[in-house]
Amino acid sequence: MAKKKTKFICQSCGYESAKWMGRCPGCGEWNQMVEEVAITGTPKRTFMHSETTSVSKPAKLSSVETAQEPRVKTKLKEFNRVLGGGVVPGSLVLIGGDPGIGKSTLLLQVSAQLAANKSRVLYISGEESVKQTKLRAERLAIKEEELFIYSETNLQLIHTAIEQLAPSFVIIDSIQTVYHPEVTSAPGSVSQVRECTAELMRIAKMNGIAIFIVGHVTKEGSIAGPRLLEHMVDTVLYFEGERHHTYRILRAVKNRFGSTNEMGIFEMKEEGLEEVENPSEIFLEERSQGSSGSTVVASMEGTRPVLVEVQALVSPTVFGNPRRMATGIDHNRVTLLMAVLEKRVGLLLQNQDAYLKVAGGVKLDEPAIDLAIAISIASSFRDEPTNPTDCIIGEVGLTGEVRRVSRIEQRVFEAAKLGFTRVILPANNLGGWKVPPGVKTIGVSTVNEALQAVFGK
Repeated sequence: MAKKKTKFICQSCGYESAKWMGRCPGCGEWNQMVEEVAITGTPKRTFMHSETTSVSKPAKLSSVETAQEPRVKTKLKEFNRVLGGGVVPGSLVLIGGDPGIGKSTLLLQVSAQLAANKSRVLYISGEESVKQTKLRAERLAIKEEELFIYSETNLQLIHTAIEQLAPSFVIIDSIQTVYHPEVTSAPGSVSQVRECTAELMRIAKMNGIAIFIVGHVTKEGSIAGPRLLEHMVDTVLYFEGERHHTYRILRAVKNRFGSTNEMGIFEMKEEGLEEVENPSEIFLEERSQGSSGSTVVASMEGTRPVLVEVQALVSPTVFGNPRRMATGIDHNRVTLLMAVLEKRVGLLLQNQDAYLKVAGGVKLDEPAIDLAIAISIASSFRDEPTNPTDCIIGEVGLTGEVRRVSRIEQRVFEAAKLGFTRVILPANNLGGWKVPPGVKTIGVSTVNEALQAVFGK
């Protein structure tokens, strides 16, 4: 007979301890240790995946036959591209995002499109009743015959429903509401999330069913539950966006079947989410002309170049310590580039407040945006506007040099497509590729040369 004893588990990282502690030794978070009942011995499993009779044996790598993994495409091209070309059968996909951002709406639309291709889809909701899900489907004009709705949180009943219905695709909304009947802790705890995800992974791999899991996020923006959850799944997607904006960004941070850091952009409308095929036009359509502190940079989001506007506002400080604030850019990067401008260029910024923002709510983290940030700060400090047809690309080092960036040809072609006539880029990126007609490329080696090229002095 199994014995019961208590243990304390950190709800952030899954660290286990025999006694309660205020601070978790694993992740350093405070007040995250929760008492749970641990069952020792060999408890009886009332339901598990079907045991296979065949026993696998080690095989030579050279003798293993491979075949192109078939992918199922939806009508949302942005969604397909983020997944690496479509949905892979037997994959386990985790989607996280803030409450109310549109995760359920996106997956309900994807479910309808998959069902329209004569594939059987089971949408399991642990947060809404069947009638509530039906109301949301009517708002999105979804009436597919092969789309089944099931409101349940017991994993045993969910497993039975999947075996009886034999769907090709399953959506779990959300993993924090599903509970394993043999785990004594509450739904959403580390133990429940780990066990439920492991069982769903076995169902997906053994039956070739693609399963989408919705995950809640913490106040820091990461997916709630143990970090193990992201390691277990095949793909991790983040659905981001500002509540006051209609645009949503679907970003892949892990993908075993495609490129990571891919990005798809959608617009939230009354009829649901619609994909944005050319996001650069959206991000630049409200750019003001003749204003200082504004530059345009061509950033790579996965395999796609995106043109976004970087804005800077530099003003004299009234405090002892100047403020440095950034939205969409790492705060430490702004501090570093301001130090480079002060040391290598001679701009007196130590008594200036600096506020930076990426227009449109996009988050940029690649090194190629360094030069555009530096030019924006210098433009606002000098109160001199930049040329509205200039696009600035380059990484900045601590000695003031401008370093080479990747995929320069794709960036320049995207700028040419939107009417930019001059591109300021690293001198080491010149040559070896064809410049589009009507575009002048200016190679610079230092930040000083870039400022001279932009302002003419």
